[in-house]
Amino acid sequence: PGCKRNLLQMESQVSQYKAMIGDLHMSESTNDITVEPFFHLEIERDYLVEQTLECIKQADPKDIRKRLRVSFKGEEGLDAGGVTKEFFQLLSEELFDINSGLWSNKYGDEMNWFNSDNTWDEKGYEMIGVLFGLALYNNVLLDVRFPMAVYRKLLGLPLGLEDIVDAELRRGLKQLLDYEGDDVEDIFCLSFEVTWMELGEERRLDLKPDGANIPVTNNNREEYVLRYVSWILVDSIKSQWEAFESGVMRIMEDASLDLFLPEELELLVVGSGVLDFKALESNTTYEGGYTAESEVVKNFWRFVNNASKETQVQLLKFAAASTKAPIGGLGKMPFIIQRAGPDSGLLPTSHTCFNTLLLPDYGSDYDKLANNLGRAVLECEGFGLE
Repeated sequence: PGCKRNLLQMESQVSQYKAMIGDLHMSESTNDITVEPFFHLEIERDYLVEQTLECIKQADPKDIRKRLRVSFKGEEGLDAGGVTKEFFQLLSEELFDINSGLWSNKYGDEMNWFNSDNTWDEKGYEMIGVLFGLALYNNVLLDVRFPMAVYRKLLGLPLGLEDIVDAELRRGLKQLLDYEGDDVEDIFCLSFEVTWMELGEERRLDLKPDGANIPVTNNNREEYVLRYVSWILVDSIKSQWEAFESGVMRIMEDASLDLFLPEELELLVVGSGVLDFKALESNTTYEGGYTAESEVVKNFWRFVNNASKETQVQLLKFAAASTKAPIGGLGKMPFIIQRAGPDSGLLPTSHTCFNTLLLPDYGSDYDKLANNLGRAVLECEGFGLE
């Protein structure tokens, strides 16, 4: 997966360079050449989604293919990557929220699956697809909980019973297939018809012509399951999926996504939830006079290893603007702990664009480090100079 990721990054860099070169301008009076290498998004935090979607709607298609640079209005953060990572983290929390109306509420916060009832916001799905593509294009992780079926669909792979999102439905269809008796019609009492609730009303649909009058039997149950799976994963969300996919492909149409397995593509998009901080510790470098044997450094790793999973995730977000590990795990993520002056009451800070923690030298005072680092981690939203 790492080699494939590197290839995808190289393709993105080439595309970004082409987009930049295609935007060269020469002054007729001075013969000076000017070029804008970035696709700029200047956003207010309070209107994050609305302004982002509006900027993308109005953007020239060739500008979107440039390297993304984000700034928050009223903040001094210079985006060398950290602001962009935080931007996508905050955007994920809003766009993939179950209350947005775009995702089925059947699975709670555990999964994002397309809301088949939402027939009024195709543009919203397209814009989410564009943002999904932009994150992939700019090598930024997203906090999205798509099932594997989404990645299989993006790669154009066939779908099967194992891709059904609803565990209860998947189990029921499997029981139908596995049933060994010769009385399927009498036991299961099914026909080639599906029923569901849409906006409070019961809807019915034949899976084949006159399906309501065709019973499911021992002989045709495999056809029934195939048609049911196709309806659930394809037909019932057709308009929502096509809008989302078109948005993704606006950004990634020339990318070699077909090289990836679904599991590899998921890892590329969301990273790994397995956070091995021992591996991160072994890969950490120290600057400003610190070494692995510095008292404050040893206390830092003591704090990390004793912290709860939630605190560890927040710490990673504070230091690297991400809650997941990249391909290869935390041992593959560059991480720097830099001395930020002598002992003081100042809190630790970070340069998230460089995965650098700026840690005052609290010496051997573990309680002071734990208190100040804990406060810093809890108050990490917002950027100063990066």
